[in-house]
Amino acid sequence: MATVVLEKAMAATGAFRCLECGKCTAVCPISRYNGSYSPRRLVGRMITGDPKNVAVDPAVWTCLSCGLCNARCPSDVKYSALTKALRAEAFRLGNLPTCSHGGALQATMRIMATSNEPQERMGWVTDDLKIAEKGEWAYFVGCLPYFDALFSDLNSESIEIAQSTVRLLNHLGIEPVVFKDERCCGHDLLWGGDVANFKLLAERNVKMIRESGVKKVLTSCPECYRTLTVDYPEVVGPLGFETVYVTEFLADKTDQLRKKLGEVKRTVSYQDPCRLGRHMGIFDSPRKMINAIPGIQFHEMARSGMRAICCGTSAWQSCDGTSKRIQTDRLLGAHNVGAEMLITSCPKCYIHFKCALQGETIPEDKKIEVKDLVVVLADAMKS
Repeated sequence: MATVVLEKAMAATGAFRCLECGKCTAVCPISRYNGSYSPRRLVGRMITGDPKNVAVDPAVWTCLSCGLCNARCPSDVKYSALTKALRAEAFRLGNLPTCSHGGALQATMRIMATSNEPQERMGWVTDDLKIAEKGEWAYFVGCLPYFDALFSDLNSESIEIAQSTVRLLNHLGIEPVVFKDERCCGHDLLWGGDVANFKLLAERNVKMIRESGVKKVLTSCPECYRTLTVDYPEVVGPLGFETVYVTEFLADKTDQLRKKLGEVKRTVSYQDPCRLGRHMGIFDSPRKMINAIPGIQFHEMARSGMRAICCGTSAWQSCDGTSKRIQTDRLLGAHNVGAEMLITSCPKCYIHFKCALQGETIPEDKKIEVKDLVVVLADAMKS
């Protein structure tokens, strides 16, 4: 059964078109530091042997699913999609990923998928934030309410991303619906092979959103955005609502926002999140918002846009020395172009870089500040 399923996945993702040119391996961030891992070799093993043998290999969890190989492949092989299908079979066969942080995040996701226990996830909504029970717009918060508790040692302040998002919406006259029963979007379970619990999360979240009557759902997490936009319809069919990423929404309101932004005299660079950039094609709107802030000097890193390098870890799994080397190089890359601050537009990129800054791989005189874009924008707002 596994072989048949994987052969279908190989056909659907174009794996049989592979020319064995090695361009995927040449650009792979993991292969740069870990010579034992090669996308080309893995595809070759699936084509020339029994795909099931690959599904039980721990190497299936090494890929960052960043999509850089997809962008480079001359045969248009969808390696990231093949990885997703391969992991579903790996999980079914008992080949499980090495989860970061003791698997606490995955365990929390599975509890949210299967339990009816009420959550207490609204404590971040302070008195100055205006939210609604009914309306056209909703804000899908994702797992931000849990991150500060799990990563308190990093001083991550992830919840500022949610607060800043609502604050920006309020400045634009929008009081979004925020769901007290919202659950994790399921991105990490899907990319960790746990398709069954991903489907439960998708069904519960879509049912909740549909019943609320909202027409547009805004996210500030690229993984939530990709999951709701691309993966949910594959599970539940047409959603009945539109999903909008925060910078796409804000970019259409640039002139209105610019009048409310105070001067920020900082030299910054920007990290393109893989899910937002190569997966969803959003590169311009974050840059438009950065450049809208008076006083900001924006310098691109050497590898940016479609060629940007991943933050080094995906789906809270396989975080190791290779991940840290990728993160270190990325932070030093921002420093090398003169940036005092690296702006992210992904809560996980933000956490991963904050974590890397705690280590000793970056000299003190080269450590820079890391902030999420919506936090930078909200902080620049005139009172």
